Amino acid sequence: MSTQTVSRSRVDIPALLAWFIVALVVVGLFCPIFRPDFRVMDVPRLSLCLVILAIAAVRYELGFMRNRFGDLMLGVVTAVAAWLLIGTVSNHPGDAALGFWALTVAAWASAWLFVERLASWKSASKTTERLINLVIPALFGLTLLVLWQIIVTGAGIPKVLLPAPSEIWLRLINSVPTLWADFRQTFLKAVLAGYAIGCGSAFLTAILVDRVPFLRRGLLPIGNLVSALPIIGVAPIMVMWFGFDWPSKAAVVIIMTFFPMLVNTVAGLSASDSMQRDLMRTYASGYWQTLVKLRLPMAMPFIFNALKINSTLALIGAIVAEFFGTPTVGMGFRISTEVGRMNVDMVWAEIAVAAVAGSLFYGLVAVIERKVTFWHASVRG
Repeated sequence: MSTQTVSRSRVDIPALLAWFIVALVVVGLFCPIFRPDFRVMDVPRLSLCLVILAIAAVRYELGFMRNRFGDLMLGVVTAVAAWLLIGTVSNHPGDAALGFWALTVAAWASAWLFVERLASWKSASKTTERLINLVIPALFGLTLLVLWQIIVTGAGIPKVLLPAPSEIWLRLINSVPTLWADFRQTFLKAVLAGYAIGCGSAFLTAILVDRVPFLRRGLLPIGNLVSALPIIGVAPIMVMWFGFDWPSKAAVVIIMTFFPMLVNTVAGLSASDSMQRDLMRTYASGYWQTLVKLRLPMAMPFIFNALKINSTLALIGAIVAEFFGTPTVGMGFRISTEVGRMNVDMVWAEIAVAAVAGSLFYGLVAVIERKVTFWHASVRG
């Protein structure tokens, strides 16, 4: 099969999305927008939303917008349509009908089309490429938040089941002192201390296991056993041993992060091949010289893999451990308490803080990894 035939048989996703938007706009035009019998022409904001989506989709399909300026205009149209939908549905909570949902899906398809086009941009500048790589996931997350807001408000979902992002945001900005105290107790104390001790001790143990071969057979199975212990069983014991404050939560984090770091470091120390080790021996290098100059650099991708895994495990372990005994502060304590009070917006606010903290922590480790393992093929590529 020739290259020309393959290119013709390939599905044109942007064209399909454009026609899909047009079809949904037609549905929105002829179906009720809100109950009992609101039509799109009865709501000026949604009329404007329908018109701009239709024009953008038709012009894109006819080829008038298939350039970078057209892509940017498509992004503007999508943002305006989302703003009009959110502003309108807030005045009709729980009354959304088929036409409104059709326009919502059309706006979502427009956002998909915009991201699809954005991902196809090519630039000779590395800075521009990095900016695009950051914008695409940010737009994806923003689209999810917009859909969440529209669906929760339009369907009239009770706040106790799922609050809207706007309600969670209001709780966030109105509860900063409480959220900061919880963050400091859980993350700055328990997570960071447990993460450092757990990963550090596992790294030193891996060096010992590598230096003393018989420990590989005796210590690694015990480490596997410890890693299989359920956190809901370990956490109460740690509270009894170390008290209700953050040291007991740090102990749980140590247990959760120790084994992944140990296994990955041991595997990484075996990553160098026999030819490389033979070359070091020809230079009369001893064990420690070979370890520092060859084996540890080769093990860095494995070590950072464990550090990234543990950056999320540590936060999860500390939050869950706080369910089993803690002072009247901490993310886990707040979540369990506010659920009992039906303050679900506060629970989601704590979840948002934990998600952002965990993502930034993971990102920091990933940035350090790129600086340390700049020589690795995965980074160079």
